[in-house]
Amino acid sequence: MFTWILGHFLATGIGISLGLIGGGGSVLALPILVYVMGVPTKPAIAMTLVIVGTVSLIGVIPHWQKGNINFKKAAIFGSATMLGAFLGAKIAGLPFITDSLQMLLFAIMMLIAAGLMIQRSSKKSPKESPANPHVVYTAPVCKYCWLWLLTEGLGVGILTGLIGVGGGFAIVPALVILGRTPMKEAIGTSLLILVVNAIAGFLGYLGQVELDWPLVGTFIIAASLGSFFGAYLSQFIDGKKLQKYFGYFLLAVAAFVLFQNHDGFSRKKTAFNWENRSYSIIQKNG
Repeated sequence: MFTWILGHFLATGIGISLGLIGGGGSVLALPILVYVMGVPTKPAIAMTLVIVGTVSLIGVIPHWQKGNINFKKAAIFGSATMLGAFLGAKIAGLPFITDSLQMLLFAIMMLIAAGLMIQRSSKKSPKESPANPHVVYTAPVCKYCWLWLLTEGLGVGILTGLIGVGGGFAIVPALVILGRTPMKEAIGTSLLILVVNAIAGFLGYLGQVELDWPLVGTFIIAASLGSFFGAYLSQFIDGKKLQKYFGYFLLAVAAFVLFQNHDGFSRKKTAFNWENRSYSIIQKNG
């Protein structure tokens, strides 16, 4: 009972993260499901897609009402990410893609996300546009940026299906820099892309794993409540400082995941060596 309460208390952090910084939900959901609730890795990834996708869909509604979603760019980027997410889920079902390998890839992506968050939080904000002080975007860095949007979208989608990472930390910069999208519009569009990513990734897992649907439902409720609370807190908390602290938190969680899976690989290697040694002895005696 204590584990159930702890897991759902932590699940509210998934929503708080999405409400405060528009991302980070998937990098919290998977460790909670695996290490707190004891769900096997592959079903946990599929459950993460459902949970984060549903909570992101709830987060899309206020952005849609405010006109902060660019459906054209969502269609360009989202089509590539959906294809990638479906392919990533199918790749995850291959025999050589073990649970430990998936968690190690997940930890590496957490380290990258943490590094990006800490780096961005240390940069000074660009000068605001006098025409609209709340909208800031960077000029595109290439002539055919839509090709890069498709390429990065495919890569982000594969990671989504393979390890359950939504890719918000990669989608928002891509939309801002390559798609020349205002920041608020990029965040809203990113949430919509996260939703379609989750749907495509889940379809890739459909029939491959069994899901604990009651747990998925209660986690969605807890995370949704957290998202409303996070949106409320965002009015009073400095976003840059929050990103910095969240980045350091991700570093700690990534270190824990790496430590857990390093032990798992050591045990597998030891077992493999003993099996080979036993087999060699049998052959020699034979």
